[in-house]
Amino acid sequence: MLTKKEQRLRRARQTRIRIATQGVARLTVNRTNLHIYASVISGDGAKVLATASTAEVEVRKTLGGSGKGSNVAAAQLVGKRVAEKAKAAGVDKVAFDRSGFAYHGRVKALADAAREAGLQF
Repeated sequence: MLTKKEQRLRRARQTRIRIATQGVARLTVNRTNLHIYASVISGDGAKVLATASTAEVEVRKTLGGSGKGSNVAAAQLVGKRVAEKAKAAGVDKVAFDRSGFAYHGRVKALADAAREAGLQF
């Protein structure tokens, strides 16, 4: 019997295999109960090109410092920030890697905000 985490990682592995064959940069998302993190990783997986998370000082100030890094509004802010940083690094096309998390709630909010800020996936 697989644990909940093992099931999620198994789903994530399948996605990463498919993305690796595309050879395009990937936007990865990781969420915890307290925070949400997003990174843009180069197509060969060798370099992290841009990151954003609710653990960053600037983001926490924007959210009001109340520690509300685990809601949809925070995810939208992180999605927008990671898209801006990726575009500054010269990346505008990415593959979305949701790391086995359901495309729902915070993960969907982050993806939609990144799309609105100009990332294509």
